[in-house]
Amino acid sequence: MNRVRGTAAALGAAAVLVCALAGCSGGPEVTAAGAGGGDACRSATEAFPSTVSGMPRLDSVTAPGTAAWGDPAVIARCGVPGLAPTDVECVEVDDVGWIPRELSDGTAFTSFGTDPALEVLVPTAYAPEPLLLPAFGAAAKALPPNGLACR
Repeated sequence: MNRVRGTAAALGAAAVLVCALAGCSGGPEVTAAGAGGGDACRSATEAFPSTVSGMPRLDSVTAPGTAAWGDPAVIARCGVPGLAPTDVECVEVDDVGWIPRELSDGTAFTSFGTDPALEVLVPTAYAPEPLLLPAFGAAAKALPPNGLACR
């Protein structure tokens, strides 16, 4: 029974992210991550950029620890769980490690070596997607380190 609930919750979260990346009408609907309202994420969100690649921050995204820029939206969500060691190649940008995960219409990048972590969702429209990561370096650096780093 818990597995069914977990799967349903994961599918619901995935649907929100797909809608946000696909640019569904009415602006993106962004769900806060589990620790998005915590002190660490408050510090990180204060370091979110006012613009990303020339796109202003959208006022319509108000969930704790979240922000979005552009259309289709680039989305940042603070408060996702820190990542464990992985075999996935870590992308290091301005001394911040990021673990990429391919999505149906873009890439999700999760800060590596922080807990909680910052997740940045970049639509394919902004390819190559890693070029937007420098805008989020200060926010990722504001999060508590967990002792892990890119190799």
